[in-house]
Amino acid sequence: MTSTIAPVEERRNFGIGILLISQLFFATLDTSAKYLSFIGLPLGEIVFVRYAIHVVLAIALFLPLQRDLFVTRNWPLQLLRGLCLLGVTGANFLAMRFLPLTVTGALMFTMPLMVTALSGPFLGEKIGWRRWAAVGAGFVGILIIVRPGTEAFHPASLICLAGALSAAFYSIITRKLAGVDSAATQQVYSGLIALTCITPFAFNEWVWPSTGAGWFAFIAIGVTGMIAHQLNTIAHRYAPPSALAPFSYTELLLLALASWLIFSEPPDVWFYVGAPVIIGSGVYIWFRERQLNRTVTVAPVED
Repeated sequence: MTSTIAPVEERRNFGIGILLISQLFFATLDTSAKYLSFIGLPLGEIVFVRYAIHVVLAIALFLPLQRDLFVTRNWPLQLLRGLCLLGVTGANFLAMRFLPLTVTGALMFTMPLMVTALSGPFLGEKIGWRRWAAVGAGFVGILIIVRPGTEAFHPASLICLAGALSAAFYSIITRKLAGVDSAATQQVYSGLIALTCITPFAFNEWVWPSTGAGWFAFIAIGVTGMIAHQLNTIAHRYAPPSALAPFSYTELLLLALASWLIFSEPPDVWFYVGAPVIIGSGVYIWFRERQLNRTVTVAPVED
């Protein structure tokens, strides 16, 4: 059976809901990566396993349903998307070796501000001052958490920021591919491109997990990655990156919980000050998006 590419739909609240579910899987992915580093697996091996399982599952699940799974209508964008995803993964996993999950998570969440800035020139979206202010408030919340001049500005934090920029471009490209290639095709190609790039570096110092928890993380890193990115791709079919990006902040709360319970690195008091600011900005944008959706058929609304 050959699938028909679903068109982009403007159902922003539905897209936001899908994105929120994906954050649970993204948090599990990051926690698994941190744990594998914690027990001594090399970075190249961790990235390889993450994408090898992703690719095998994606092909097994989607090929029986979509005969044209490997047919893409835009090779350059698929290649760029795969390279951006590899950049996000490599930078984030490397930074996790030196920084707590709460710090890497907070630094990665500079991405919504980058997405908002890039959505104008790359997607032609008009972002009004209210949403700019809300995303800026979220960025202030991040600064409260990481506190310039403290351990958050370990050199690894710069790697995290590079990963956030890659994530912003990944989000933009995903939106541009919505309605061009199916979500399944996008997932297969993003995984294949990343896997091809990392394979030459994966087997230099291979280490097998030696505990049940290690094997769970070893498998979960690929399974949750595939599910999370599939949901993320579907969400972009229904809402633009500037609407979705602020809701990725919910993963920060899940990472804080995992950091506390699994790695004995509880958030400090500044996390509890900054997190409500971040969440508040996302909630405001959600209400603003609802208002825009209700009034767009009546008259243009400046946001």
